[in-house]
Amino acid sequence: MEVLSVNNSEQCLQDVIVGNNVKIFKFVNAYGCSIGDGSKVGTFVEIQKGASIGKNCKISSHTFICEGVHIADEVFVGHNVTFINDRFPRAVTESGDPQTEEDWECLETYVEQGASIGSSATILCGIRIGAGAIVGAGSVVTKNVDPFSVVAGNPARVIRHL
Repeated sequence: MEVLSVNNSEQCLQDVIVGNNVKIFKFVNAYGCSIGDGSKVGTFVEIQKGASIGKNCKISSHTFICEGVHIADEVFVGHNVTFINDRFPRAVTESGDPQTEEDWECLETYVEQGASIGSSATILCGIRIGAGAIVGAGSVVTKNVDPFSVVAGNPARVIRHL
């Protein structure tokens, strides 16, 4: 794997561990994360520090992968998917000071091998999307998704098992 540290007007990659044959399209903002062999990352994606993307994944455009998100191998993430890592986000502390990293808890999220997440889904923090599961487009996932199940809606509910 190679560690990239590039910063120019078309692409911002800082301290990113990148596997072999990875395709990262223009206007991606990624820092302090890892992207496995053979993965593709579309335009206008942000991948924050501490996030990880496995091998042979497809991350579609306009997706936000925040700190604490771990995506296993062979996962599909549709366009405009948003991951969340804080259950109770605030801009300031109780005293009115701007929050820092010490003022909140990052809750990790895991997407297991072969799962698929449809476009415009929102994935809340602290959950696990099981292997081979499918999340329908536009769904809001608020709890764990069992392996090989299909969920959809707001909040996402099981609609069938594969």
